[in-house]
Amino acid sequence: MITTDFAPGTPCWLDLGAPDVPAAAAFYRATLGWEYEPMSGGGEDMEGGMFRKDGEIVAGLGKLTEQGARPAWMIYYTVTDADATTEAVERAGGTVRVPPRDLGEWGRMAQYSDPLGGQFAAWQPGTDTGVGRVGAPGSLSWTELYTTDAKGAQEFYGTVFGWQFSDMELPGGGGTYTLITPAGLPPERMQGGLMELPAEHLALADGRPYWHPVFDVVDCDATVAQVTGHGGSVQMGPDDAPGVGRLAVCLDPSRADFVVLTPEAPASK
Repeated sequence: MITTDFAPGTPCWLDLGAPDVPAAAAFYRATLGWEYEPMSGGGEDMEGGMFRKDGEIVAGLGKLTEQGARPAWMIYYTVTDADATTEAVERAGGTVRVPPRDLGEWGRMAQYSDPLGGQFAAWQPGTDTGVGRVGAPGSLSWTELYTTDAKGAQEFYGTVFGWQFSDMELPGGGGTYTLITPAGLPPERMQGGLMELPAEHLALADGRPYWHPVFDVVDCDATVAQVTGHGGSVQMGPDDAPGVGRLAVCLDPSRADFVVLTPEAPASK
């Protein structure tokens, strides 16, 4: 369960790098019911802005400008010291993509790649701790890493963030899924998972690992219909995952990946 207390090592922010900002804003408005708020002083042709759901900020949107980069969601994790986190990333074999820098009074950020190329980011909060809505329809509810080396990923992220890991076997011989819990927090605060896949299954990132967000939705099938009806596509599902809910792995029109999940209703007592 992701919450907005944003303890160290928990996801606190996410933003989408898109080649066409107005098109991305229109797609996520249609599929997730988000409203787009351009940066102050401009219209939707500005370089970026914020997504809101029921008035609360749920994500950011920016123009994809990095040469050769693919459209993708970037997930930020809360840290107490971005400079210390950067040193930990380098010691553990990761790469600094964007060195720590201040964003006014809001906070301090940095972006990295893990040793195999999976990209993620850190946020040291100032006046801004992160998004205003999580774990509710139309917002982030889980984070997930697909990687070619699950053991190596656990070693790296465990070193950088102190995460706790526990393995579970997927039904039907589907492999092992590793659950992620922030350092020192109980199992009910699980925030994500990672899964080892062969490189050929990671074609979106040319065989490199990648993180993606999971968004809570009221009706997975209806959301998927909106995704495909507005130029997106579906990589997997919708499928029922026992004990989890009904989910689908989707691509937006620029092929940025995300998951939509309708959580399984709690068992009645």
